[in-house]
Amino acid sequence: MSTQNGTEPPEEPFAEKLRVKGEAMVAKVRELLHEGNVRRITVKDGAGHTVMEIPVNAGVVAAVVAPVLVAVAAIAALASDWQIEVYRSGV
Repeated sequence: MSTQNGTEPPEEPFAEKLRVKGEAMVAKVRELLHEGNVRRITVKDGAGHTVMEIPVNAGVVAAVVAPVLVAVAAIAALASDWQIEVYRSGV
């Protein structure tokens, strides 16, 4: 579909959905933060409600990742069933 001026709309990022339990969520988020093509990570509870959204910039450094992982660990301790949505660019 093209817009009125004939250009193509921006491509939607690819979304991957993962189901994880408890502490496995922390390890998975850590792994995703170190990948180069992840744009955003959304953490949802078992009912599908968004609990946390993590925007990921290409130049994420350890100083930024550490507090995010602490927050993810705190959330992981609250319940056992989580869904992670991973939005990737260029896929």
